[in-house]
Amino acid sequence: MTSLTVHQLLDHLKVKKSLNRPRVSNDNPYSESQFKTLKYRPEFPERFGSIQDARNYCGDFFKWYNEDHYHSGLNYLSPHSVHYGKADHLINQRQKIMNEVFKQYPGRFKNGIPKISGIPGKVWINKPEKIND
Repeated sequence: MTSLTVHQLLDHLKVKKSLNRPRVSNDNPYSESQFKTLKYRPEFPERFGSIQDARNYCGDFFKWYNEDHYHSGLNYLSPHSVHYGKADHLINQRQKIMNEVFKQYPGRFKNGIPKISGIPGKVWINKPEKIND
């Protein structure tokens, strides 16, 4: 008697296999990205002295990560500014600054006035094939 592979079993049970990135077993690329940022910070210790030291470090880190760290996937805004509705104001400010810079130095911009793009409307770990909005 032989058993089915996991892939065959999922097919047999009509369970759709979902991978966040092809051939990568990490659960969530957003969490994995956050953990990498955490571990590669220059002040990340080789070892914590106690659970309380780890909690204190992580509390400070997550405050910085969510409120002060600019994320490339959010057009270099912080999650805090996006979540609390400040993104449009910040993007408008950036656009005004770019317009002023363009007026002062038009030769630096071959394609005309630079357009500051907004934040993505939706993000997906696994984008569904069909989206019912």
